[in-house]
Amino acid sequence: MGVEAEVPAGRPAERQIFGHPRGLFVLFFAEMWERFSYYGMRALLIFYLIQHWRFAEADAYVIYGAYTALVYITPAIGGYLADNYIGQRRAVMFGAVLLTFGHFLMAVEGDGGQNAIEINAFWAALAFIVVGSGFLKANISVMVGQLYSMTDRRRDPAYTIFYVGINVGAATGAIVAGWLGQTYGWAWGFGAAGVGMLAGLLVFVLGRPWLEGRGEPRDPARLREPVMGVPRAWLIYGSGILAVLVVFVLIQFQALVGGVLGAASAIVVGYVLWTTVTRLSPDERDRIFAALFLMGGSVLFWALFEQAGSSLNVFTDRYVDRSFLGLEVPASVFQSINPIYIVVLGPVFASLWLALARRDLEPSTPAKFGLGLVQLGLGFLVLVLGANWAGETGLTPVVFIFLIYLLHTTGELCLSPVGLSAMNRLAPPAMASLIMGVWFLASAAGNFVSGLIARATGSEGIDAAGKQVVLDVYETVGWVAVGVGVAVLLVSPLIRRMMHLDTLKDPEPRPEPWTETEATEGMRA
Repeated sequence: MGVEAEVPAGRPAERQIFGHPRGLFVLFFAEMWERFSYYGMRALLIFYLIQHWRFAEADAYVIYGAYTALVYITPAIGGYLADNYIGQRRAVMFGAVLLTFGHFLMAVEGDGGQNAIEINAFWAALAFIVVGSGFLKANISVMVGQLYSMTDRRRDPAYTIFYVGINVGAATGAIVAGWLGQTYGWAWGFGAAGVGMLAGLLVFVLGRPWLEGRGEPRDPARLREPVMGVPRAWLIYGSGILAVLVVFVLIQFQALVGGVLGAASAIVVGYVLWTTVTRLSPDERDRIFAALFLMGGSVLFWALFEQAGSSLNVFTDRYVDRSFLGLEVPASVFQSINPIYIVVLGPVFASLWLALARRDLEPSTPAKFGLGLVQLGLGFLVLVLGANWAGETGLTPVVFIFLIYLLHTTGELCLSPVGLSAMNRLAPPAMASLIMGVWFLASAAGNFVSGLIARATGSEGIDAAGKQVVLDVYETVGWVAVGVGVAVLLVSPLIRRMMHLDTLKDPEPRPEPWTETEATEGMRA
């Protein structure tokens, strides 16, 4: 169902599907399958650590938090390499290859226990996934923005559509891999995740013509230049393999991850601030400061939201009535609730923002962030209320799990896709992937803190006292999120003015229109 779109002279007419460039749907399906693999594995990971590798619960939460933090640290590096050397398309391709290998390696389970030699395959699998995510995550999101002009009102809806693709994959991954893993064995679940990642790689490779040159390196010839006798491109790919070895060590010593996260944050944010102050115009400078404010809010959001895969996953396993039609649903399958809600509600929110924009009533991006934090906090408070209503069995009615995920989902839709769009819009073109990487670095900080919060819930065992500890932590963080959300709402008009949306301009077009010959030359570099 394609239609011609008006484009600048010299560029082939843009083919559209449902009013959007065809490339959006290549990125949609590639990311959908990547998220199938990631969230399918994530649904099982905390149980795999506790039940198969037999880590103490508190230790398992810290490992989980360190791993997810590393997943979000590496996109800052991958974004920098894409911006300055290999381009987004090749970064995504290389990351997908590493991810495919890592997810299949997760299926090597052995007999379990921390003394088993197979645990090294587990650490290696996590390392491949971490580095692969670093090359893929920020860059595939940037490629979505490259399909649209800066002032195109389809940008926010496009990111919401893209976000729906993420969550179609996340929902099906949690259901398929989670059910297989907890019903037939870990290898079945993790193997299914590997198949999903392979499918995502194939979609991206086969759909490349629809991307019409987006994400290509700015200087393909530079990649062929030798550095110490090795083409620069191969040196970059080799550094990615070396990074796998570094992460293999880091993931086994979680205390180091906190140090790496602090150092990486200081270096990357310092570089961004230095560039902002010394090279950017006043309006661009204000936009970067606004982006950093939004990133700060996202740290708190993800620190609490990411309880879903760790402490909330275990809470559902132990303290929630999961029976349905005489069957007990595996706790990992409940990880599909949030992405299912997003699939259902994502189009609703996309339409809502457009409808409000036409009437000049759309909340600003910082106001949406504040609303997201308030809803996140309310979700925890609702669960605490429901758990205190537990009947004779002491099990929390499952409806309250659906309610917490509903509120967290509506909060996420106010923050995450809007944040992706804001980072792409607020960053100067030369810093696009770097700023997107810093956005994921903020998520890394949130994920690391998430592991520490989860550890506080896992120190008292699985009896009634242990359950009460979890609820006390959830009540505290719930009120904190509500309070911070209200504060963000109050300062949102100031942050909106700092975004200078009225002076945004599209970047200068490339000197030559994209051609298949040009892209082929870049591919050989």
